[in-house]
Amino acid sequence: MKDFALIGAAGFIAPRHLKAIKDTGNRLVAALDKFDSVGVMDSYFPETSFFVEFERFDRHIEKLKRAQTPIDYLTICSPNYLHDSHIRFGLRHGATVICEKPLVLNPWNVENLSELQDETGKSVYNILQLRVHPDIVALKKKIEEGPKDKVYDIDLTYITSRGNWYYTSWKGDRVKSGGIATNIGIHFFDMLIWIFGNVQESTVHIHTHDRAAGFLRLKNARVRWFLSINEHTLPEKIRAKQQSTYRSITVEGEEVEFSEGFKELHTRSYEQILSGNGFTILEALPSIELAHKIRSATTSPLKDDYHPFASLPVSNHPFKSDNR
Repeated sequence: MKDFALIGAAGFIAPRHLKAIKDTGNRLVAALDKFDSVGVMDSYFPETSFFVEFERFDRHIEKLKRAQTPIDYLTICSPNYLHDSHIRFGLRHGATVICEKPLVLNPWNVENLSELQDETGKSVYNILQLRVHPDIVALKKKIEEGPKDKVYDIDLTYITSRGNWYYTSWKGDRVKSGGIATNIGIHFFDMLIWIFGNVQESTVHIHTHDRAAGFLRLKNARVRWFLSINEHTLPEKIRAKQQSTYRSITVEGEEVEFSEGFKELHTRSYEQILSGNGFTILEALPSIELAHKIRSATTSPLKDDYHPFASLPVSNHPFKSDNR
């Protein structure tokens, strides 16, 4: 049984990590979040020491270390822009670090973290859950067994509706979240690069506060992609069903079905990490580089290859709050 600490206990993704820690037979000894709405921990680890101030959390982790009962793992579910700092905290305290996506926002942070890994002898693993999804694993195998020089035509569409709260939160701040392409797109970019090879060309057609679209040329794929948090961009058939999320990947016009099987992906990821087979920071780097490139790019006119949703009217943007 390993001892875990968790930063970001009140967030949306934290319960999946709590479940994964419990399902793999380990325990959570300390947790931190500046918000105290963390009653979900009662379902998993009610005995966990909980802190709302980083300074007291830091002191507690140090006390455990001096008492010869240091934490073995630090799980990070904090806002994207804090990942780099919190990873460093975990490594300095001698813990193996498990971090939610995106690992960091900027590619140059990866080199520095790699050096710190070498100095501390501890490792950092990124949660890239699509790489362990059975249907995605099957797709990768199918592509590997296919023609080696084939270039596949792919459409990626991911729309996950968000309300006005999104723009008031850190997620609506591009400096803190990395914007749409990073915050909701990076694990799809990682999956595509993992299967179809490294990026050779990237064009960005749209990158606003609520949607992004572009074209990628990978080693073995031509990808038209569209990401959105605006419900008005949902296909009519999805809205008619009163569904708020639409996820689609087509390869050569054929739909890749992977809408099911998401509930256990974090547990499966933890199982791999605990056995020493997690996804390293160098494996995460290509998608970080791509997301940063998209974020920094000048948008191009809609011509040649572009996702059909990229031409949707932008008049249906929801109100963007200025309450931050």
